[in-house]
Amino acid sequence: MVATSLLLACLASVASTVSSLSIVDRSAAATAFFNPVDGGGSWLNNAGGGGGEPLNVVISGLSSPDVLTDDGVLNFARSIGFSTECFGIHLGDPQSANLGDGHGFVNQTVELRQDFGNADVGTCLESLIGGNHFRVYRQNGPSANSGALFLAVSQEENVNEGHTISPDGYDVGRDALAAAATGKTSFGGVNYSTEVQRLENEMPAGANGVNHGIAVDGAVVLLTVTIE
Repeated sequence: MVATSLLLACLASVASTVSSLSIVDRSAAATAFFNPVDGGGSWLNNAGGGGGEPLNVVISGLSSPDVLTDDGVLNFARSIGFSTECFGIHLGDPQSANLGDGHGFVNQTVELRQDFGNADVGTCLESLIGGNHFRVYRQNGPSANSGALFLAVSQEENVNEGHTISPDGYDVGRDALAAAATGKTSFGGVNYSTEVQRLENEMPAGANGVNHGIAVDGAVVLLTVTIE
């Protein structure tokens, strides 16, 4: 009788443990990122006018923590050829994104532009002749707190073309940023090592809902950035 009671107690303990393990707290899990769609978000931001720009690069939440801060992502961006806008002047309204983390639509944290080798004034050249640029969004809401940074990257035309996105500019911009980030980079005395992974079919391919009707191939680039 005692043995039976002990067995039943053990089984109850095991069942309780299994039950608790099946409940995963997405806000506390260490992960590269959470799929925005799973939380009611989207891989497209809200660019206004009914269209959205693809969130086609993710800086993994498993990157070095200092990379994922506002100052940290700016320094990393400068190590791969991007910087703040020309004299801090931004034209146009900020764009928002819903990363499925419980915050709903949140405006971009920052917008950074290709600096052509000069982190101080090089983005002024980008504003004139066009180039690569990206917007940053942080996934840190109560229901999906990965800390990952989602980037909307695109190649744009020169000022005479109104900075419109280049043909195939979303995929082209993504791939150019990935190429610049691959391997070892440095800026301001900080050394980075970046692993690049291409996630095929992570977002819907095609032009449906995409700003300017520019089709995308559906791939997302995942960057895991480690400070050495």
